Amino acid sequence: MESSSCIYKDPNSPIEARVKDLLSRMTLKEKVAQMTQIERSVASPHYLQDLGIGSVMNVGGSSPFPNAKSSDWADMVDWFQKLALQSRLGIPIIYGIDAVHGNNGVYGTTIFPHNVGLGATRDADLVRRIGVATALEVRACGIQYTFAPCVAVCRDPRWGRCYESYSEDTNIVREMASIVTGLQGQPPEGHPNGYPFLAGRNNVIACAKHFVGDGGTHKGLNEGDTILSYEDLERIHMAPYLDCISQGVGTIMASYSSWNGHQLHAHRFLLTEVLKDKLGFKGFVISDWEALDRLSKPLGSNYRLCVSTAVNAGTDMVMVGQKHREFVKDLIFLAESGEIPMTRIDDAVERILRVKFVAGLFEHPFADRSLLDIVGSKLHRELAREAVRKSLVLLKNGKDPKKPLLPLDRSAKKILVAGTHADDLGYQCGGWTIGWNGMSGRITIGTTILDAIKEAIGEETEVI
Repeated sequence: MESSSCIYKDPNSPIEARVKDLLSRMTLKEKVAQMTQIERSVASPHYLQDLGIGSVMNVGGSSPFPNAKSSDWADMVDWFQKLALQSRLGIPIIYGIDAVHGNNGVYGTTIFPHNVGLGATRDADLVRRIGVATALEVRACGIQYTFAPCVAVCRDPRWGRCYESYSEDTNIVREMASIVTGLQGQPPEGHPNGYPFLAGRNNVIACAKHFVGDGGTHKGLNEGDTILSYEDLERIHMAPYLDCISQGVGTIMASYSSWNGHQLHAHRFLLTEVLKDKLGFKGFVISDWEALDRLSKPLGSNYRLCVSTAVNAGTDMVMVGQKHREFVKDLIFLAESGEIPMTRIDDAVERILRVKFVAGLFEHPFADRSLLDIVGSKLHRELAREAVRKSLVLLKNGKDPKKPLLPLDRSAKKILVAGTHADDLGYQCGGWTIGWNGMSGRITIGTTILDAIKEAIGEETEVI
């Protein structure tokens, strides 16, 4: 451990001075470690304590054990953090999770409607309040970082991830970017544009994704190709990122997709010249899960070239997936051989450290257990109900306007509840709930439609 007289350990020193001081003390290996994000299942003392890894995350469906509650997650994340703080420089990890509609990967949390529903509310303040509630439930787990919001503009309903998009209308997506302020807090007047911001320990670092054009691919193909002029790309798909950047979004995730045949993770023009230089983004760019493997055919071949291409293009932190050992080894080799300039490595590490200092991780690395009581609380569930009420779209209320079908008669003789989703909590929650692509059954705490109807009807009514 370095002595406590270092500038980087002084909470009263300016953030940029702390970043420069810490960077000057780091070896190449330690810099490469900061650029590496590993999955929780491989987060060993070797990575955390010996190497000083920068970040840990979990893929959808990966958890400490089945039905682990927020307190169990906090135990796990705190243990990882303790190991990280025992590394030579004591740099805390930042832990990331896909909390995309509430802290949806954790049992017993409040599940909010998906983005497609929230876009239908047209209520930017509601979406901001959902961000506030989500941040509290994520922080209760000891987690400081969420891979949200998805600000894709879905232009083709055949895209399987449409439900993660607020709208096909860029202006609606821009309004819904208010969730960034909910998650991170409101930057003060005069906060420098593009500089990351976090209000405090009740907030989480956000991640605008997937940069850029993921919702505009040809024929709606997932991870496909967005064929557009630069002007249209900017006007339709890039515009929401300006709103996120102006709110101090800490990180931006590159997209699996391509723009005019050129993959985003390898796109220096868009990641560096546009996002960082032109738009002034000062946070860090993170890759998507195992995205570097996709930069070559067959998948995962010539991995060293993939690392070189992505990092030189402007990717700062890499979500490495299975190739964690290879990634560290290859990145060290590429830096030593000069294939990736040291200036590029230093820029990436500066950006990562800046976000960590902004987030107050050095001062408050551990979970705040006082937040556990708010997880799944009545207050948060009421907010979710408000969101459901405001997002429902009733196309037609019966055949005859004089005899509306809804509301249903509480004392009707019989009510038939039909359909596979009627008594299935997992289906009701949709994708990104406990598992990344959604699951069936009683996967978390909640009420099914059938449960709720049985509760609401009169004593004489028969429910089928």
